[in-house]
Parts: sequence; C-alpha cells; structure tokens
Amino acid sequence: MKRWFYLLLAVLMLAAVIPLAGCGESKSEEPYKIGALFAVTGGNAPLGEPEKQTVEMMEEEINANGGINGHPVKIILYNYESDATKCATYADKLINEDKVVAIIGPTGTGDTLAIVDACKDAKIPLISCAAGVSIVTPTETNDKHWIFTTPQLSVMVVQKLYTYLASKNITKIAILTDTLGFGKDGKANLNGQAAAYGMTITADQTYGPNDADMLTQLTLIKNSGPQAVVCWGTSPGPAIVARNMTTLGMTDIPLFCSHGIAFQSFITAAGSSANGVIFPCGKLPVVDYLPDTDPQKALLIEYRDAFNARYGNGTANTFGGHAYDALSIVVAALKNAIEETPEKINSSSETLQTVRGKIRDYIETKVNSTGFPETGGFPGTAGIFNMSAENHNGLAMDCLVMVKIADGKWTLAD
Repeated sequence: MKRWFYLLLAVLMLAAVIPLAGCGESKSEEPYKIGALFAVTGGNAPLGEPEKQTVEMMEEEINANGGINGHPVKIILYNYESDATKCATYADKLINEDKVVAIIGPTGTGDTLAIVDACKDAKIPLISCAAGVSIVTPTETNDKHWIFTTPQLSVMVVQKLYTYLASKNITKIAILTDTLGFGKDGKANLNGQAAAYGMTITADQTYGPNDADMLTQLTLIKNSGPQAVVCWGTSPGPAIVARNMTTLGMTDIPLFCSHGIAFQSFITAAGSSANGVIFPCGKLPVVDYLPDTDPQKALLIEYRDAFNARYGNGTANTFGGHAYDALSIVVAALKNAIEETPEKINSSSETLQTVRGKIRDYIETKVNSTGFPETGGFPGTAGIFNMSAENHNGLAMDCLVMVKIADGKWTLAD
C-alpha cells in the first residue's frame, strides 16, 4: 500500500471517526453530556463489558486531546444488569434528569425495544449497539425516526449465512434459537428467508437464557436429519450447544452460529467443541487476514491495538466495536453540526431539544457518503456506514465475512 494512502486514511479517521483536535480544555468548562446504557453484568455481560470499556477509553482520549471543539465530553453510563426493566428506568433518568444530548446502547435487542418508544416520545437520538432488525423497522406506533443502530443487522447476517450454506450445497438445516429479543429476531429471519435460499428447516427449537443444557432439543434436531445446525443467540447458550453436540456424537453435523458469538468467551466456554464452528460477523476478529486494500483494516487495527493495550491482549471484540461506532457517530455530530456550547445546552431545555434534533438530523443525512465522500461513507469498525431516511443502520453486505474457529483461533472460512 502506498504511503499516501496511509496518510490520507489517518487524516480521515482523525477528522471523521474520533475528532480529537481542538483547543485546550478548561477544567471549569461544562461538558457535552452523552448517555450510555450497557449490560455490564448479567447474561449479556460478555457484550456489555467491552462496550463500557470502549467508551471509557474513548472519553479519556477525547478529553486528553482537547475535547470536542475545545469542550470536554462526559459519558454518563449506567449498567442495567441485562434487565430490560432497569434499562427503561435508566433511560428515563438519562433523558429527564441527566439531560443528555443522545444515548448510545443498549447492549441487547430486547432491551433496546424496551426504550425505543421513550426515546421517540422524548425526541432524543438513540444509537443502539444491538443487531435486531426490529430496532429500526418502523411500526404503526413508532416510525423509528429517532432510532439508529450500529451492528450488522440480523436480516443481513442471515442472508450472508444462507448464501454460504447454499454454496456448500447445504439445504437442510435445523435451527435452535434463544427466547430473548436477539434470538427471536434471528428465528424470524431464519424462517422468513429460508425459501428464498432453498433452505428446508427440518426442526425449529428454542432454549431459555438460563437453560443448563439443550440435550433434549438437540436430540430432536439430530433425529430430524439436518445437514447442519444453526444456533442463534449470545453467551452462554451457543457454547452449551457446541458442547452438547459433542456429547451426543453430532460431530458429523456442522454447527453454524450468528455474530452473537464473536468474542473470546465463546471459545473459552465451548472448549475444543468450538473448533469447526462457522459464523458470519464483522471483520475485527480476522483483521490480520484482510488485504491492505480493505478500507476498514487500518481503523480496525487501531481500535484493536488500543483496546488490547489497555485491557489485555486478545480482549478486543466486535461488541466493543459497536460502542466505538455509536460514540464516534455522536462525536462527529457534535463536532460538525452543533454550534451551541455545553453551558447553553445544559441551562436551557429548549436548546437541549434543539441540539438533540440536530444530532439526529446529522446522523441521518451526513453519516454517509454525502458527509464522508472520500471513504464512500462513515468509516466504523462494523463497516462503512451510509445512513439515510430509509436506512437507520446503513451497512452493506460487504461488511461481513465468514469466520471459522480452528485450533481455538478465528480464521476466515473457505
């Protein structure tokens, strides 16, 4: 890769993704307040913890480099403990008491759906870190005007998975999905798109988030004669499924999963049963395999190396990346679309509401190739974002790769 390309990409990332330049920060200045809701403990902790760590790392770096246009930023972060009711309570606090300009998170699909109406009613932008397509799909009561999301959507991931299965002449599958929001969304998409890709679903089973094993469901699946099993969920369910399939001697039936397993905790929990598991996900786990021409590679390496240096080698994952993208988008909006000072925002409800609207409008109209023509969209860890009024996720299929676990490591699937 030519040196000029690296220099250009570095400039673009500094200017567009995490704008850190600015005049010296005065400690007496009030900050821009951004809300964050993550499941740092509970069932979704393997996802929520790296999200929390990411925004804390970014907040420190932004403020150390002069803030946003010379003003500091403050992330008001609540751990809702993987509980949708607590998530809704904290969302209300962020909106009405903390008076933040935008909210990033929550971690999970069901948790996000629990607060989308509150964000609509309050007219505050929400940039979710969850992957359910239902998050940004308009309904009769919520047009999702204020709602965005940064991960690759389940509908897109299913398309990538089914395309891969068809290329391997696998057309008979059994599905096993969790009963939480992410699993329900995956189940709907797996069933809804099966016919278009020539897939026959031989068995359709579910499991609860607290189930200790899935031996009963897997026995029914084994007897249905599938060519492959597709498990859709997050920790710890898919790891239990992988181990249970080994116990039942289902080693001749490949296991495919969703992007909900793209973190080291899955490999650790599944042990040797993780080897051979294949799934679609973003490019971060296999960034070293990417060609230097990939427009995301430099950014992915920068994020991975910064996170690993701070929190431990091998700890960076795609879930922390979703928070990186969400906060980066809000920071870009504050830098490029907001003239109001934090002092004015924090002292006037009318100004606060105006700023919330400006941030929403910027995301929809500028987090795309219009605002970032040099890179064909807003560069993030999940992909190149092209938001629009019709698409509040903005990612395309080329942001996904097929990953295979081999010898306890992430590799590109053949």
